Amino acid sequence: MGLTKTANFTDRQNQLAQILKAIAHPARIAILDHLLKANACITGDLVGVTGLSQATTSQHLRELKEVDLIKGTIEGTAMNYCINQVKWKEYRTMLNTFFVDFKIDDSCC
Repeated sequence: MGLTKTANFTDRQNQLAQILKAIAHPARIAILDHLLKANACITGDLVGVTGLSQATTSQHLRELKEVDLIKGTIEGTAMNYCINQVKWKEYRTMLNTFFVDFKIDDSCC
């Protein structure tokens, strides 16, 4: 979406869209699942988690880092990845609010 079009929406709407876009790929969900289950920094290659090439996995990691869902630090020649817990809590609250705000009405359509 072009920069001029995002101005038509609230900051909250734009931020939710960015978060959802970042997790809208099964490889990124697999990476997040792996990091969440580990509940620690993962050193090494996440290619095995995705089953994709190193370059493609790196692109998926970059997408997750751009919205701060994960953190990556360089340690020697290896990268360490973990969930950015501060942002994770913030985004979880935003998404919970988004879904909870909708009051289910069985009479609709």
